[in-house]
Amino acid sequence: MRVLTIASVGFLFGSVVAEKPERPIRIGGFTYGSREEFIASGKRCGMREPSQEDMNRVNATLTSFRQSNLRTATTQQEGGVVNVYFHIITTTDGVGAYTEEQINGQMDVLNEAYAPFGWSFNLVTIDTSVNDAWYTMGPGTPEERECKTALRQGGADALNLYTGGNQDGLLGWAWFPDWYASDPVIDGVVLLGESMPGGSAYPYDKGDTATHEVGHWMGLYHTFQGGCEHGGDHVSDTPAEYSAAFGCPIGRDTCSGSKHTGYDPIHNFMDYTDDDCLYEFTPGQGVRMNEMFYAYRYGK
Repeated sequence: MRVLTIASVGFLFGSVVAEKPERPIRIGGFTYGSREEFIASGKRCGMREPSQEDMNRVNATLTSFRQSNLRTATTQQEGGVVNVYFHIITTTDGVGAYTEEQINGQMDVLNEAYAPFGWSFNLVTIDTSVNDAWYTMGPGTPEERECKTALRQGGADALNLYTGGNQDGLLGWAWFPDWYASDPVIDGVVLLGESMPGGSAYPYDKGDTATHEVGHWMGLYHTFQGGCEHGGDHVSDTPAEYSAAFGCPIGRDTCSGSKHTGYDPIHNFMDYTDDDCLYEFTPGQGVRMNEMFYAYRYGK
């Protein structure tokens, strides 16, 4: 668990503490005046929103998956080893190159976050491609498809992780497990390389952009999915949250009143707070990851 500084918390034991003045942040070639401005831009995460049809289909599949496990009297599998193929994309003048030490640091962050639920990530290969167009690819672009067609390895249960510059200002994006069957080549996680541990994308420079995006790849929605309405992220033990949080706003409670289910889950990896603020998944998210992986990815 990370230790939160007083400056990042904002208040402690009921006493208000002044936050450090906001400073501009530079993400993927764009400069934002503050973290709030960056979050308001909608570019913390480039995940395409699942449609209601997507969510209904997933719920039906998971219900069938659970019933099948009961009928066969088998114990639900928990966790597993995920093979990782790490693809580094650089420009022709060398921007975007990362050392093996930095990549191993990113792997350590992933393994620490997912270990409580039995998951480990095994780095199989690292490759580097020099391609200016791929370096700045965005989600759903021809450049993304071309890049992944050339580089992707393994089946549905293999994690292909790509780093680049993402010049549209995104920290990263991923593709949900239930989307794999219809378009396998596009599967995987894309990161702004500067978000890896020790990178320059302050305050998103501890490697938890990867943790967040891999959470999507494993089947988790944002904690603020659906706002305060019933259903939300379809995990019962994550408190409802009206909107994404930024910074580390201890005590934030955006779904008070009749829909109150607890303070906003600002420390959850599937929210938008600073990397220093993030340190947990819930047990319910662990169950959902297992079910989604074995229903949609394992052996596919």
